Amino acid sequence: EVQLVESGGGLVQPGGSLRLSCVASGCAFSILAMGWFRQAPGKEREFVAAMSRFAGITAYGDSMKGRVTISRDNAKNTLFLQMNALRTEDTAVYYCADRTSNTVERSPSMYDFWGQGTQVTVSS
Repeated sequence: EVQLVESGGGLVQPGGSLRLSCVASGCAFSILAMGWFRQAPGKEREFVAAMSRFAGITAYGDSMKGRVTISRDNAKNTLFLQMNALRTEDTAVYYCADRTSNTVERSPSMYDFWGQGTQVTVSS
């Protein structure tokens, strides 16, 4: 079992930046590839970025590519998402997810554990 707790969301103006964090706890052997997803009202959950625990392999979704950077601190079991040049359409709940495999995946169905999410609102 893995527990995930996100933080760092909030209200930001268009063009601004935010850094999300996700702390994982529980079975260390299950904290492998981790990712960020987002879900806006009335829309499906969307892949943002993911990173493997070993080898630092990353993948980015098309909607935020070039504006976000994923990173992690394995010693602290913490995943980060640096978001820049935010747009109003980036408003959503952002979720952290973990899978019990080191392979990076883009589909939400491939992830085993999820956090509660953190709200990001981009508005002037």
